[in-house]
Amino acid sequence: MTHVLVTGAAGGIGGAIAEAFAAQGAFLTLSDRDIDALRVSASRIGTGAAIRAADLTDPAAATALVEESWATHGPVDVLVNAAGVYPSLDMAYVDAPAWDRLFAVNLRAPVLTTAALARLAAADGRPASVVNISSGSALRSRPGGGPYASSKAALEMATRAAALELGGHGLRVNAVSPGFVLVDSDCNPVSAAYAEAIDVNPLGRPGTPEDIARAVCWLAGPDASWITGEVLRVDGGSSTGALHLPRIWQADDTRATPGASAAAGTTTEEHAR
Repeated sequence: MTHVLVTGAAGGIGGAIAEAFAAQGAFLTLSDRDIDALRVSASRIGTGAAIRAADLTDPAAATALVEESWATHGPVDVLVNAAGVYPSLDMAYVDAPAWDRLFAVNLRAPVLTTAALARLAAADGRPASVVNISSGSALRSRPGGGPYASSKAALEMATRAAALELGGHGLRVNAVSPGFVLVDSDCNPVSAAYAEAIDVNPLGRPGTPEDIARAVCWLAGPDASWITGEVLRVDGGSSTGALHLPRIWQADDTRATPGASAAAGTTTEEHAR
Protein backbone atom coordinates (compact mmCIF):
# COMPACT_ATOMS: atom_id res chain seq x y z
CA MET A 1 0.00 0.00 0.00
CA THR A 2 1.31 3.44 -0.90
CA HIS A 3 2.16 5.63 2.08
CA VAL A 4 1.44 9.33 1.45
CA LEU A 5 2.48 12.08 3.86
CA VAL A 6 0.59 15.38 3.43
CA THR A 7 1.49 18.54 5.33
CA GLY A 8 -1.16 21.21 5.70
CA ALA A 9 -3.76 18.44 5.56
CA ALA A 10 -6.30 20.40 7.61
CA GLY A 11 -6.54 23.04 4.88
CA GLY A 12 -8.87 23.04 1.92
CA ILE A 13 -6.29 22.07 -0.69
CA GLY A 14 -4.29 19.77 1.61
CA GLY A 15 -7.45 18.00 2.73
CA ALA A 16 -8.65 17.48 -0.84
CA ILE A 17 -5.26 16.06 -1.78
CA ALA A 18 -5.41 13.63 1.13
CA GLU A 19 -8.92 12.50 0.19
CA ALA A 20 -7.90 11.97 -3.45
CA PHE A 21 -5.01 9.72 -2.47
CA ALA A 22 -7.23 7.85 -0.01
CA ALA A 23 -9.69 7.19 -2.85
CA GLN A 24 -6.82 5.49 -4.68
CA GLY A 25 -6.28 3.17 -1.70
CA ALA A 26 -3.28 4.91 -0.14
CA PHE A 27 -2.47 5.03 3.55
CA LEU A 28 -2.28 8.66 4.70
CA THR A 29 -0.22 10.37 7.34
CA LEU A 30 -1.83 13.78 7.79
CA SER A 31 0.04 16.65 9.39
CA ASP A 32 -0.96 20.16 10.41
CA ARG A 33 -0.50 22.55 13.29
CA ASP A 34 -4.26 22.57 14.04
CA ILE A 35 -4.89 19.18 15.63
CA ASP A 36 -8.66 19.62 15.89
CA ALA A 37 -9.02 20.48 12.21
CA LEU A 38 -6.69 17.61 11.43
CA ARG A 39 -9.01 15.18 13.19
CA VAL A 40 -11.86 16.42 11.01
CA SER A 41 -9.80 15.75 7.88
CA ALA A 42 -8.89 12.30 9.14
CA SER A 43 -12.51 11.48 9.90
CA ARG A 44 -13.42 12.06 6.25
CA ILE A 45 -10.82 9.50 5.22
CA GLY A 46 -11.54 6.89 7.85
CA THR A 47 -9.25 4.19 9.14
CA GLY A 48 -6.64 4.63 6.40
CA ALA A 49 -5.12 7.71 8.01
CA ALA A 50 -2.86 8.68 10.88
CA ILE A 51 -2.44 12.20 12.21
CA ARG A 52 0.63 14.06 13.44
CA ALA A 53 0.57 17.59 14.80
CA ALA A 54 3.55 19.62 13.65
CA ASP A 55 4.40 23.30 13.93
CA LEU A 56 6.63 23.85 10.91
CA THR A 57 7.94 27.14 12.29
CA ASP A 58 10.00 24.88 14.57
CA PRO A 59 13.29 24.13 12.75
CA ALA A 60 13.33 20.52 14.01
CA ALA A 61 9.69 19.72 13.24
CA ALA A 62 9.96 19.09 9.50
CA THR A 63 12.72 16.49 9.72
CA ALA A 64 11.13 14.81 12.73
CA LEU A 65 7.79 14.58 10.93
CA VAL A 66 9.23 12.57 8.04
CA GLU A 67 11.45 10.38 10.20
CA GLU A 68 8.70 9.55 12.69
CA SER A 69 6.11 8.91 9.97
CA TRP A 70 8.52 6.53 8.23
CA ALA A 71 9.43 4.74 11.47
CA THR A 72 5.84 4.37 12.65
CA HIS A 73 3.91 3.63 9.46
CA GLY A 74 6.54 2.39 7.04
CA PRO A 75 8.44 3.97 4.14
CA VAL A 76 6.97 7.18 2.73
CA ASP A 77 6.32 6.81 -0.98
CA VAL A 78 4.82 10.25 -1.64
CA LEU A 79 5.40 13.51 0.21
CA VAL A 80 3.08 16.44 -0.49
CA ASN A 81 4.18 19.75 0.99
CA ALA A 82 0.86 21.59 1.09
CA ALA A 83 1.36 23.57 4.31
CA GLY A 84 1.62 27.28 3.73
CA VAL A 85 0.70 30.72 5.02
CA TYR A 86 -0.12 33.79 2.96
CA PRO A 87 -0.31 36.89 5.12
CA SER A 88 -1.08 40.34 3.77
CA LEU A 89 2.23 42.08 4.39
CA ASP A 90 3.37 45.23 2.61
CA MET A 91 7.01 45.35 1.54
CA ALA A 92 7.44 48.72 3.27
CA TYR A 93 6.49 47.20 6.61
CA VAL A 94 8.20 43.82 6.53
CA ASP A 95 9.96 42.92 9.74
CA ALA A 96 12.31 40.06 10.45
CA PRO A 97 9.94 37.92 12.57
CA ALA A 98 7.13 38.03 9.99
CA TRP A 99 9.50 37.32 7.09
CA ASP A 100 11.21 34.47 8.94
CA ARG A 101 7.91 32.82 9.93
CA LEU A 102 6.64 33.00 6.35
CA PHE A 103 9.80 31.48 4.89
CA ALA A 104 10.02 28.89 7.66
CA VAL A 105 6.66 27.41 6.66
CA ASN A 106 6.59 28.08 2.91
CA LEU A 107 10.22 27.31 2.03
CA ARG A 108 12.36 25.89 4.81
CA ALA A 109 9.90 23.19 5.85
CA PRO A 110 9.45 21.73 2.32
CA VAL A 111 13.21 21.78 1.79
CA LEU A 112 13.84 19.96 5.07
CA THR A 113 11.07 17.36 4.62
CA THR A 114 12.39 16.64 1.13
CA ALA A 115 15.94 16.28 2.41
CA ALA A 116 14.83 13.92 5.18
CA LEU A 117 12.89 11.77 2.72
CA ALA A 118 15.84 11.69 0.34
CA ARG A 119 18.14 10.33 3.05
CA LEU A 120 15.69 7.68 4.18
CA ALA A 121 14.77 6.58 0.65
CA ALA A 122 18.42 6.36 -0.39
CA ALA A 123 19.32 4.31 2.67
CA ASP A 124 16.43 1.96 1.95
CA GLY A 125 17.12 1.79 -1.77
CA ARG A 126 13.60 2.75 -2.81
CA PRO A 127 12.13 5.52 -4.99
CA ALA A 128 9.84 8.26 -3.74
CA SER A 129 8.01 11.28 -5.09
CA VAL A 130 7.70 14.81 -3.71
CA VAL A 131 5.10 17.36 -4.82
CA ASN A 132 5.38 20.90 -3.48
CA ILE A 133 2.40 23.25 -3.61
CA SER A 134 3.52 26.54 -5.13
CA SER A 135 1.35 29.43 -6.33
CA GLY A 136 0.74 31.66 -9.30
CA SER A 137 2.23 34.36 -7.06
CA ALA A 138 5.63 32.88 -7.84
CA LEU A 139 5.28 34.56 -11.25
CA ARG A 140 3.60 37.82 -10.29
CA SER A 141 3.08 39.63 -7.03
CA ARG A 142 0.17 41.77 -5.78
CA PRO A 143 -0.20 44.52 -3.17
CA GLY A 144 0.51 43.02 0.22
CA GLY A 145 1.71 39.78 -1.36
CA GLY A 146 5.39 40.46 -1.98
CA PRO A 147 6.84 38.33 0.83
CA TYR A 148 4.49 35.44 -0.01
CA ALA A 149 5.35 35.70 -3.71
CA SER A 150 9.03 35.69 -2.82
CA SER A 151 8.65 32.51 -0.77
CA LYS A 152 6.85 30.69 -3.58
CA ALA A 153 9.35 31.81 -6.22
CA ALA A 154 12.10 30.46 -3.98
CA LEU A 155 10.16 27.21 -3.49
CA GLU A 156 10.01 26.67 -7.26
CA MET A 157 13.78 27.07 -7.54
CA ALA A 158 14.28 24.75 -4.57
CA THR A 159 12.05 22.22 -6.35
CA ARG A 160 14.26 22.31 -9.44
CA ALA A 161 17.46 22.18 -7.40
CA ALA A 162 16.25 19.19 -5.40
CA ALA A 163 15.16 17.40 -8.57
CA LEU A 164 18.60 17.95 -10.08
CA GLU A 165 20.52 16.64 -7.09
CA LEU A 166 18.20 13.95 -5.75
CA GLY A 167 17.28 12.09 -8.92
CA GLY A 168 20.26 9.83 -8.27
CA HIS A 169 18.76 9.04 -4.86
CA GLY A 170 15.55 7.84 -6.52
CA LEU A 171 13.52 10.96 -5.78
CA ARG A 172 11.32 12.84 -8.22
CA VAL A 173 10.60 16.37 -7.04
CA ASN A 174 7.93 18.48 -8.74
CA ALA A 175 5.49 21.25 -7.89
CA VAL A 176 1.88 22.10 -8.62
CA SER A 177 1.09 25.81 -8.88
CA PRO A 178 -2.59 26.56 -8.25
CA GLY A 179 -4.35 29.61 -9.58
CA PHE A 180 -7.08 31.22 -7.51
CA VAL A 181 -8.82 28.54 -5.47
CA LEU A 182 -11.40 29.75 -2.96
CA VAL A 183 -11.36 27.69 0.23
CA ASP A 184 -12.60 28.27 3.76
CA SER A 185 -9.58 29.03 5.91
CA ASP A 186 -9.26 30.65 9.33
CA CYS A 187 -5.47 30.56 8.99
CA ASN A 188 -5.34 32.08 5.49
CA PRO A 189 -8.54 34.11 4.98
CA VAL A 190 -9.42 35.74 1.66
CA SER A 191 -11.57 38.87 1.68
CA ALA A 192 -14.73 39.06 -0.42
CA ALA A 193 -13.31 42.12 -2.20
CA TYR A 194 -10.21 40.18 -3.24
CA ALA A 195 -12.24 37.19 -4.42
CA GLU A 196 -14.43 39.45 -6.54
CA ALA A 197 -11.49 41.35 -8.04
CA ILE A 198 -9.31 38.34 -8.93
CA ASP A 199 -8.37 38.13 -12.60
CA VAL A 200 -10.71 36.27 -14.92
CA ASN A 201 -8.90 33.29 -16.41
CA PRO A 202 -9.48 31.91 -19.93
CA LEU A 203 -11.63 29.06 -18.60
CA GLY A 204 -13.88 31.48 -16.78
CA ARG A 205 -14.10 29.99 -13.28
CA PRO A 206 -12.08 29.78 -10.09
CA GLY A 207 -10.36 26.52 -9.30
CA THR A 208 -11.48 23.99 -6.74
CA PRO A 209 -9.37 22.02 -4.26
CA GLU A 210 -10.29 18.91 -6.24
CA ASP A 211 -8.73 20.40 -9.40
CA ILE A 212 -5.45 20.70 -7.55
CA ALA A 213 -5.74 17.28 -5.92
CA ARG A 214 -6.17 15.52 -9.27
CA ALA A 215 -3.04 17.20 -10.62
CA VAL A 216 -1.01 16.28 -7.54
CA CYS A 217 -2.07 12.62 -7.70
CA TRP A 218 -1.13 12.42 -11.37
CA LEU A 219 2.23 14.12 -10.92
CA ALA A 220 3.11 11.88 -7.97
CA GLY A 221 2.01 8.72 -9.73
CA PRO A 222 3.45 6.24 -12.24
CA ASP A 223 2.08 8.02 -15.32
CA ALA A 224 4.50 10.88 -14.55
CA SER A 225 7.46 8.62 -13.76
CA TRP A 226 9.83 10.43 -16.17
CA ILE A 227 8.93 13.91 -14.96
CA THR A 228 11.00 15.74 -12.36
CA GLY A 229 11.89 19.34 -11.65
CA GLU A 230 8.69 20.63 -13.26
CA VAL A 231 6.09 23.13 -12.08
CA LEU A 232 2.60 22.22 -13.29
CA ARG A 233 0.42 25.32 -13.41
CA VAL A 234 -3.18 24.41 -12.64
CA ASP A 235 -4.76 27.83 -12.97
CA GLY A 236 -7.42 27.87 -15.67
CA GLY A 237 -4.86 29.50 -17.95
CA SER A 238 -4.42 32.65 -15.84
CA SER A 239 -0.62 32.46 -16.18
CA THR A 240 -0.93 32.82 -19.97
CA GLY A 241 -1.60 36.53 -19.67
CA ALA A 242 -3.89 39.31 -18.46
CA LEU A 243 -7.31 38.64 -19.95
CA HIS A 244 -8.91 41.48 -17.98
CA LEU A 245 -6.86 44.28 -19.57
CA PRO A 246 -8.33 46.36 -22.40
CA ARG A 247 -6.81 46.34 -25.87
CA ILE A 248 -3.94 48.79 -26.34
CA TRP A 249 -5.84 50.15 -29.36
CA GLN A 250 -9.47 49.72 -30.27
CA ALA A 251 -10.12 47.20 -33.04
CA ASP A 252 -13.32 47.47 -35.07
CA ASP A 253 -15.89 44.68 -34.89
CA THR A 254 -14.51 42.82 -37.93
CA ARG A 255 -10.94 42.70 -36.71
CA ALA A 256 -12.00 41.81 -33.17
CA THR A 257 -13.99 38.79 -34.33
CA PRO A 258 -12.17 35.45 -33.78
CA GLY A 259 -11.48 33.76 -37.13
CA ALA A 260 -11.75 36.95 -39.18
CA SER A 261 -9.52 37.05 -42.25
CA ALA A 262 -6.06 38.44 -41.62
CA ALA A 263 -6.40 40.39 -44.87
CA ALA A 264 -9.35 42.30 -43.42
CA GLY A 265 -7.32 43.54 -40.47
CA THR A 266 -4.96 46.44 -40.00
CA THR A 267 -1.85 45.76 -37.95
CA THR A 268 -0.42 48.00 -35.27
CA GLU A 269 2.58 48.58 -37.51
CA GLU A 270 0.33 49.76 -40.36
CA HIS A 271 -1.41 52.18 -37.98
CA ALA A 272 1.99 53.52 -36.95
CA ARG A 273 2.85 54.27 -40.55
